Amino acid sequence: MKEILPFLLCLIAGFSTLIGSLFIFIKGNKNNIIKYSLAFAAGVMFSVSVFDLIPESLIMFKSSSKEFLFLNIIFFIIIGLIIPLFIDKILPNKIDQNSKLYKLGIFTMIAIIIHNLPEGMITYITADNNLKLGITIAIAIAMHNIPEGISIAMPVYYATNNKKKAIGLTFLSGMSEPFGALLAFLFLKPFINNVIMGAIFAIIAGIMSYISIIELLPNALKYKEKKKTIISFLIGIIFMYVNHVLS
Repeated sequence: MKEILPFLLCLIAGFSTLIGSLFIFIKGNKNNIIKYSLAFAAGVMFSVSVFDLIPESLIMFKSSSKEFLFLNIIFFIIIGLIIPLFIDKILPNKIDQNSKLYKLGIFTMIAIIIHNLPEGMITYITADNNLKLGITIAIAIAMHNIPEGISIAMPVYYATNNKKKAIGLTFLSGMSEPFGALLAFLFLKPFINNVIMGAIFAIIAGIMSYISIIELLPNALKYKEKKKTIISFLIGIIFMYVNHVLS
């Protein structure tokens, strides 16, 4: 039972992503919903990068070695910024708006899967050693998984008009959390160290920053009422910052 509880925590945290997909059932002006959800998602991803991933990377590298601390972080952030450029070449690049939205949804899903895998590993390893702390981490992760679910489901749904596909892709991203826990349990636990985790967090910060600033926000700003779009972006940042402080 002791081995199962950490995995269950990761499963619950992953399932919380599906709550975000429920926002596709909101009725309203299509363009408004798209631009506000894209801007909000951009704020969420940028905030997670700045307030969670980069500081966590700093802590991980610092606990191992203080030499070339910031150079290490910058190096791996740059790698993270480059990765989406290669993904962009693989994904179809059609010019119609629906294809762009679908591409954004897939981009975001890939980024969140990469993000959730180490989260699942850390939650599992922490809960396996300290269940109380593991529960705290799982709750914090579940809270920020909800807006991440929105960032996948909304563009996919409005690109395809397919609720099942939007929910399915959101579910897939959420399940990467317990899959990360399973990898840690079966293979990776003996090999994971602070340097590796610091590098992973910095790379993910680069990926999520790129998608936020280069993909999501510019596409949201193509619609009218740009001031309201910027406000939605800021709300996303503030929401995740408050979540970070409270957790």
